[in-house]
Amino acid sequence: MTDYRRPVRFGVFPTPDADRVDGILTIASVADQDGLDLIGIQDHPYQRRHLDAWALMATVLARTERVRVFPDVASLPLRDPAVMAKTAASLDVLSGGRFELGLGAGAFWDAIAAMGGPRRSARDAADALVEAIEVIRLMWSGERSVRFDGVHHRLVGVTPGPSPAHDIGLWLGVTGPRMLGVLGRSADGWIPSSSYVPPETLAEKHARIDDAAVQAGRNPADIQRIYNVFGSITDGSPSGFLHGPVDQWVDALTELVLDGGMDTFVFAAQDDDLGQIRRFAREVAPAVREAVARERGE
Repeated sequence: MTDYRRPVRFGVFPTPDADRVDGILTIASVADQDGLDLIGIQDHPYQRRHLDAWALMATVLARTERVRVFPDVASLPLRDPAVMAKTAASLDVLSGGRFELGLGAGAFWDAIAAMGGPRRSARDAADALVEAIEVIRLMWSGERSVRFDGVHHRLVGVTPGPSPAHDIGLWLGVTGPRMLGVLGRSADGWIPSSSYVPPETLAEKHARIDDAAVQAGRNPADIQRIYNVFGSITDGSPSGFLHGPVDQWVDALTELVLDGGMDTFVFAAQDDDLGQIRRFAREVAPAVREAVARERGE
């Protein structure tokens, strides 16, 4: 059993297509008004149908009052980490502390290279992500001048600023053993997707994160565990993981908190169906919170 006894949170993962602007902003409004905690925006700059993630996140933050927003996850090969750190801090200040930073090493290398980005091997991509974590933290440090001399990223006496409005969570979308260890030592959260990391594989990955955290003198419970989940809420019989009625969803997500170590669930509804998102916010999320609290004796 793995329950880190963290607060249980819920979010939504809208598709950032340029021809669905009204729908995206409606989803953001529903998330804000119906008690969801997060809105995750995927970052694929080479995807011709997608809006720029950072422009969209700024707009969503400006149109909401309570919900937090994060890139799920930022494409590091096409986003300079020092500039990204400044943009993240700026969005956090402008929104009153409602921005978090999800970061990925990169994927779809042909598309990245076509846009002028580097084509990195798996090892180089991981090395660049490790360096970027340090660069971002230096840019948020409030120091008078910071330097960093890496293979992929450098700072040469830059003055950081502005400082974020709150301690921005630095969450990593990683799955490999090495990067899970890096996460345990130096990041604040983990963002796997259920389509790539199914529930039965979570335990071994938690163990890798936790071992690294303990060796670094950290409490594993301080690391948030965010799960991108895909499925459909129906009124019929269950037809697979997260394809079924509200009760199935509540049982599955409650088990993922109490036995699976996850604490946050970001829902990607098929075709961004607003009815599905409302049911997730109004029926699933409150019931899971109640069930977890009951089992924890809270």
